Amino acid sequence: MTMMNENPADLLPELLLLGAAVLGLLAGLFLPRRRQWAVAVLCAVGPIAGLVAAALPVGDADLTTFDAFAIDPITHAVRLTVLGATLLVLALAAGPMRGNARETEAYVLILLASLGTIAMAAASDLLVFVAAYLLASIPAYALAGFAKDARGTEASMKYFLMGALLGIVMLAGVTLLYGVGGGTSYETLREGLGEAPGGVVAVGVVALFAGVSFKAGAVPAHHWVPDVTEGAPPVVAAFVTTVPKVGALAAAFRIAQEVLAGTAVDWRLLVAVVAAGTMTLGNLAAFAQTNVRRLLAYSTISQAGYLLVPVAVAGRTDLAEPALLFYLAAYAVTNVGAFAVVVAWGGDELSDHAGLVRRSPALALSLAVCLLGLIGTPPTAVFVGKVLAFAAAIDGAYTWLAVVAAVNTVASVFYYLRWIAPVFGRAPAERRPIAGETLVIACTAAVLSVVLGIGSGVAFTLG
Repeated sequence: MTMMNENPADLLPELLLLGAAVLGLLAGLFLPRRRQWAVAVLCAVGPIAGLVAAALPVGDADLTTFDAFAIDPITHAVRLTVLGATLLVLALAAGPMRGNARETEAYVLILLASLGTIAMAAASDLLVFVAAYLLASIPAYALAGFAKDARGTEASMKYFLMGALLGIVMLAGVTLLYGVGGGTSYETLREGLGEAPGGVVAVGVVALFAGVSFKAGAVPAHHWVPDVTEGAPPVVAAFVTTVPKVGALAAAFRIAQEVLAGTAVDWRLLVAVVAAGTMTLGNLAAFAQTNVRRLLAYSTISQAGYLLVPVAVAGRTDLAEPALLFYLAAYAVTNVGAFAVVVAWGGDELSDHAGLVRRSPALALSLAVCLLGLIGTPPTAVFVGKVLAFAAAIDGAYTWLAVVAAVNTVASVFYYLRWIAPVFGRAPAERRPIAGETLVIACTAAVLSVVLGIGSGVAFTLG
C-alpha cells in the first residue's frame, strides 16, 4: 500500500537542484564575466548533492507526498538518471560556454529543465504533470536559440511553435480526461475513467500523448529533433535529446500503468503503432545523413521508438518497468557520450572524422563504444536495455513489436558503421584542438556504458 506524506525532506533532490539554480542565478548577477566559471561549479553541486539525496531513500517503501508526487522505483531511477546526465552535460558545457556573455543563464536553464523533467516523471496528478511539462520545456526553448545565429534562431522558433501547439493539444486532453474522470489525480482518474464514455476517453488519451510524444521526440511530433540537434550548440543538442526524453517516457509509463490500465480504450495498440513507426522512420531517415548531428538526431528518434516498447506493455508484464528504467539510464549515458565526441572533435560531417583514431585513439575508441552501444551491441548497457525491452514485449503478448524492433536494430547497423568505419581508416584527420575535459567526459561515458552493461549482465545472471 502506498503511504501518504507531506514531509518536504522527501523532495530533497529536487530542492537541491532548485537551490543550485537560484544561487547560481544570483551569483551570476555579481560575478564578472571572467569568473562566471564559479557558477558552473556552484550549479554542479546541485546534481552532485541531489545524487546523494536521491540514493538514500532507494529501497524505502513507496509513498505519495503532497498528494501529487510519487516517491517509488520510477522516481528513484529517473532522479538518478536525470541528475547523472545533467552533471555530464554541465561538465560538457563548461568549456564551450566559458566566457560567453550568458554563461550563467545556460547552467541555470539546464538545471531548471532537469528539475521539470524529474517532476514530470514523478507527478501523480495531471495538473502537476502539466506544470512540470512547462518547466521542462520553456528553458529548453531558450537553450535551443542560445547561439543567437540564424540556424539556432530557426531551430528555437520551430521547437517553440511545435511545443506550444502540442502543449495546447495536451491541455485539451487533460481537460477532457478531467471532465469525464471526475478529478486530476491519477488515483481518481483510474476509478473514474473506467465508467466514462470510451470515445471521449480515447480522444483525451490521444491528445495527452501528443504532448508526451513531443517531449520524447516520437512520431508524429518528432520534426523538431533534426533542426534543433543541428541548429543548437552541440552541448544543448546533447541535453534536449537526452534528459527531457527520460522524463517524458517515464511519465508515459506511469500514466499508462496507473491511469489507463482499467479503461476500455485500446491505448496499448496506439503506443505500439507509434513505437513501430518511430523506430522505423528514425532509422530510415538516418541512412542518408552525412551530417553527424542530423544522424544522431534521427538516432534519438529511433531510440524513442525502442523505449516506447515497454510502455506499450505497461501493467501486462513485470519486465516492462525494469526494462524501461534500465534502458533510459543506458540511453542517457550512451547518447551524451556520443555528443561529447562531437563537442570534443568539432567536425559535423562524416568525412571530418576520417582517420580520427590517428589523432586521438581515446576519442575514436569512445565514439566506437557509444555508437556500438546505440546499436545495442554487447557488452554495452543499451544491449541489456534492448534485450529486456524485447523480452517485455514478448511476455506482454506483443511479439510482433519485438520482431519489428529487432529488424530495426539490424537495419540501424548500416548507418552507425558509416560513421565508425572511416574513423579507423588510414586517411589522416584534420588537426583540431581537443579540450582535455571534453575528452575525459567522452571516455567516462563510454566506460560507464560498458560497466553498466557488464554489471547488469552479472547481476541478472546471479539473480
